[in-house]
Amino acid sequence: MKFIEGGVCAAKGFKAAGIHCGVKANSGDKKDLALIYSDYPCSANAVYTKNKVKAAPLHVTREHLADGRARAVIANSGNANACAPMGMENAAEMCSAAAEALGIEAGDMIVASTGVIGQTLRIEAIKKGMPDVVKALSDSGSTDAAKAIMTTDTQRKEFAVEFELDGKTARMGGIAKGSGMIHPNMGTMLCFITTDAAISSDMIKKALLECVRVSFNRVSVDGDTSTNDFCAVLANGLAGNSEICAEGPAYETFLSALKELCIRFARAMAADGEGATHLINCTVSGALDEDTAELMAMSVIASPLVKTAMFGADANWGRVLAALGYSGAEFEPGEAAVSFSSSAGDIPVCEKGMGLPFDEDLAKKILSEPEISINAVVGNGPGRCTCWGCDLSYDYVKINGDYRT
Repeated sequence: MKFIEGGVCAAKGFKAAGIHCGVKANSGDKKDLALIYSDYPCSANAVYTKNKVKAAPLHVTREHLADGRARAVIANSGNANACAPMGMENAAEMCSAAAEALGIEAGDMIVASTGVIGQTLRIEAIKKGMPDVVKALSDSGSTDAAKAIMTTDTQRKEFAVEFELDGKTARMGGIAKGSGMIHPNMGTMLCFITTDAAISSDMIKKALLECVRVSFNRVSVDGDTSTNDFCAVLANGLAGNSEICAEGPAYETFLSALKELCIRFARAMAADGEGATHLINCTVSGALDEDTAELMAMSVIASPLVKTAMFGADANWGRVLAALGYSGAEFEPGEAAVSFSSSAGDIPVCEKGMGLPFDEDLAKKILSEPEISINAVVGNGPGRCTCWGCDLSYDYVKINGDYRT
């Protein structure tokens, strides 16, 4: 398996586009309408946010994917179409307008929105832009589509991988958005993945659930779970492999590729957290089991005090130990060890639950790198897990203080 260029268009038979249509008033010329289209019908499935408050597009998408089939994705930024007047009607109308322009059934559309909650979607602007976004479809349109779903993201997120199935070359790629309002319980973002591998809808869902567990559900930017998030996979089978309908070597290969792709997206979202200056990796090892290690690592990643310490490049290991302690996990604090590391070096700061003397200047140098790691050993158990987050800066408050207005 190797990472390749092409994003959501890397797989055979997929095209994409992104245009500006004016979803949000006074948005300049920012692209805000994305379209992904397969020349052939696809098996498809999705995993959705567990927030009880769900945006209208999620309900419409879930209904459309009930038969395990899809052909295209229409998505807008600038408005979440969540808790908004005419929400369901506007989500359905987005699908109908896109389907009519593409010459397919509305039930074969996946629809998504992201942006401000509670405001009526400017559906007329979207409908007016539909002919243009269809006309712009191309096999090099991934970047434009990725830009069109960005909100507070500062970096577009598009990746692709190539792998072998039954002696055939298969490709999988995607685009995603995610910068704030990110915390587990899937989705934590929007992510659209396409593949030319042949795989059933049921096996897509099985693979997605496993991959989401070890990627998107191990990210926290700010502790908030969005109303609009989901991850969808479309597979058109053009790679020519035998359809994957059960577990086995082919499924494991597909699962491995999807997992690597999702982890790459998860790390990118953590690194691009609103106002972030550091990507933080937290690895907990020696726990009772993987679930316990995950609980502890997520507690550290989500801690506002840990996040602010990392922003200040302050090796305040006591905040790490405290976050491990209130995580709810079973462990012996007297056995815990903590160290910080980055490309600038590695420095132990705590052993057997007690502080160690260390070079503060070296620690600051280590924690001043763009990517830093918090490493905690909490016992002798087999449990190990890495979770991802970012620091909490002044800019996070600035970005979210006037996000709606």
